[in-house]
Amino acid sequence: MSGGEAKRLVRSPSGLRMVPEQRASRSPFGLDEPPWVPDKECPRCMQCDTKFDFITRKHHCRRCGKCFCDKCCSKKVPLPRMCFVDPVRQCAECALVSQRETEFYDKQLKVLMNGATFFVTLGTSDKSELMVCRLSNNQRYLVLDGDSHYEIEIVQISTVQILTEGFTPGGGNTRAVGMILQYKVPGSEEVTQMKFTAGEDFSCNKKLSAAWLAAMHKATKLLYESRDQ
Repeated sequence: MSGGEAKRLVRSPSGLRMVPEQRASRSPFGLDEPPWVPDKECPRCMQCDTKFDFITRKHHCRRCGKCFCDKCCSKKVPLPRMCFVDPVRQCAECALVSQRETEFYDKQLKVLMNGATFFVTLGTSDKSELMVCRLSNNQRYLVLDGDSHYEIEIVQISTVQILTEGFTPGGGNTRAVGMILQYKVPGSEEVTQMKFTAGEDFSCNKKLSAAWLAAMHKATKLLYESRDQ
């Protein structure tokens, strides 16, 4: 479970990317570069319908691959999910999505790697174990350490349900207090379930646990989006 996989700098039509040498080592949250819509298939901007000519040039969004005029595709925004070294040109819609993801990479990913403490219950057992849960540095494993030790490959996770409390019919605030995670055991179709519960005593920082669960919820959304690509 090494976090030091070799990377290489590659140049594509979209820009410079720093990618793992082995595809199997890539982050499970990553996205592949999209194919560009061929120039001959887009005589007009795919957003405002402006006709391209010698003055109005066409540009491709690096996230969706569609063709736009400069006005509709002028933003240069970081796109870490595709491993770009520098901010890249994106259409307005994609730029908003990428900007929202920046918080995950700048803040929530660090929260996941730093870890938090939970009571973990395996399967249908009625016994729980106090464990530190964190995301590995290469983002590919969920590591649980206590008296026992588990490493769950992120790509094997099938479902994540965040458990909350504090909901009221009037729409009161809720806070994350745990999660139920299901994952496949490598080499078989067997599905294992784990329940994570934030501790009630002061030795378990409930605020930190809630932040970790919120970050895990965001990570799950990105993971499912990567699978659906």
